[in-house]
Amino acid sequence: MTNIAICGANGKMGKNIYACIKEREDCTTVAGIDVYTEQYADFPIVDSVDKLPVKPDVIIDFSNPASLDSLLDYCLSTGTPLVIGSTGYSDEQRAQIKKASEQIPIFFTFNMSLGINLLVNLAKKAASILGDRFDIEIVEKHHNQKIDAPSGTAIMLAEAINETLDNSKHYVYDRHSRRQKREKSEIGMHAIRGGTIVGEHDIIFAGNDEVITLSHSAASKMVFAEGSVKAAVYLKDQPAGLYDMQMLLGE
Repeated sequence: MTNIAICGANGKMGKNIYACIKEREDCTTVAGIDVYTEQYADFPIVDSVDKLPVKPDVIIDFSNPASLDSLLDYCLSTGTPLVIGSTGYSDEQRAQIKKASEQIPIFFTFNMSLGINLLVNLAKKAASILGDRFDIEIVEKHHNQKIDAPSGTAIMLAEAINETLDNSKHYVYDRHSRRQKREKSEIGMHAIRGGTIVGEHDIIFAGNDEVITLSHSAASKMVFAEGSVKAAVYLKDQPAGLYDMQMLLGE
């Protein structure tokens, strides 16, 4: 049995994670962390990680990058594995996560969806075959409440493609101020915000007289919740290190 604490327990994702855990027999929710401590289920919710009434086997975080310091402090001092599902981290924070993973197991990915991580593999395969003969553009769409842009998932897709192409590309986020032709070394990144779109990502490979588009669309946040719980159960017995969905899929 994996005892899980949910950071961001009163948010939409936190409640989806709880619902997902409730349907499984191999894990349970023992506590929640949220600035709003209203209790809606049979586990306590505290306003900071250092007030947890019990040490969990794993913490799943779907809160805010501002929570990172306190979460890492707690997990490093107690040896607690951490699943990070939030996005919008700075390069400095990503370096913090990597450094902490030298001492504790951390599962960090920009997208917990199994489908998105399959899309990563397909994009890498397409890039390896098409090479520099096709221009690459990434379009992501999310709800009007999302703060960061481009999405962490779009960045993850771009980095996977760029790694496949020996990091020969650079990212262009905004074209309105660029009065010049598109360079072959670009990966274009475009963000759309509106309504209640859960998450849509298109990778466009545009060549001479043909276009290949790889797409993923999430209909609800439950796909991310299910992935994060699967990650937590997987992470419980792992040694220190930095883990992602590609490793989980390879199990």
